[in-house]
Amino acid sequence: MDLKQLNAFIAIAELQSFSAAAKATGLSQPSLSRQLKQLEADMDVMLIDRYHRPLQLTEAGQFFYDKVSSVLIELNTITSMTKRLAAPSTALNIGFVPSVLYGHLPEIIASLKQQNPDIDVTLKDISSYQQVEALKAGEIDIGFGRFAYQDSWIQQILLRHERYLVALPKAHPRAHTKELRLIDLADNRLILYHQTHLPVSTAITSVPTTKNGRPDNESLPITEPLLHLFAQYGITPLMTTEVSDLQVALGLVAAGEGITLVPASLKTVRTEQISYQRLIHENATSPIYLHTLKDVVHPNISNLLSAIYQVYEQRGITYRRQRFV
Repeated sequence: MDLKQLNAFIAIAELQSFSAAAKATGLSQPSLSRQLKQLEADMDVMLIDRYHRPLQLTEAGQFFYDKVSSVLIELNTITSMTKRLAAPSTALNIGFVPSVLYGHLPEIIASLKQQNPDIDVTLKDISSYQQVEALKAGEIDIGFGRFAYQDSWIQQILLRHERYLVALPKAHPRAHTKELRLIDLADNRLILYHQTHLPVSTAITSVPTTKNGRPDNESLPITEPLLHLFAQYGITPLMTTEVSDLQVALGLVAAGEGITLVPASLKTVRTEQISYQRLIHENATSPIYLHTLKDVVHPNISNLLSAIYQVYEQRGITYRRQRFV
């Protein structure tokens, strides 16, 4: 059993086709087939049921795939990290979620470059969920995200909490109410845009009732961040709509199709059609996290942190100074 055989098996299992797997791995179909046959012979186990189209895993093959795929991911991560340690990149590759770009990120990058003119910075728009895999693959060196992660390869620090604002159409009856409560919004259509959800371990489990008033035991944990915030106060919005991203959500608000909650840094977006109002709840915040790998910390990350805290001090933003180990 070797890595070529394992990679061939994984490709076939995921793509369910010899031709597609051959194209993905850069092998010819006969070579790919030989790798799989040798693996099955070494194990004396049939892993792929070749009599179905698309190809299917046998019961033993499914078990093997579930176990070995995670091992290969770990091995690929180790390989990537080893290469970066041997030949570290001079560029600082920064991943960020779009909402952070509306805040102080441009000012932070400008400050970083001003203080360190020799730093080559590249920015990549990438979701919080995708940043973890991008860090492991070496696509980014550090990421600005909105969610906490529990991952053995990642270290993370909380930069600050950003208040949520209510985004309402200008014609909404509460568009000029200076401080709103979540209960004031319960009878509106809430537009949801988060593609990354909270961990199930931190989620609130709703207890809806059936028609006879008894608890519905099949209720699921509330992991969508905005719904989770409402659930903390025992509130369920009357209606919800899910969209692909925050910009689409604000477009629907501007069109009068509902309301949403957004980090305060977005309060300058579509102000001709949208009114942004404050929530009175102190915990109605969206955190900003910075995360990088535990074992491979880019040498310029300390300079980035210095630039972040300098901007925060200039803007009077509350923060607690931290550093990566």
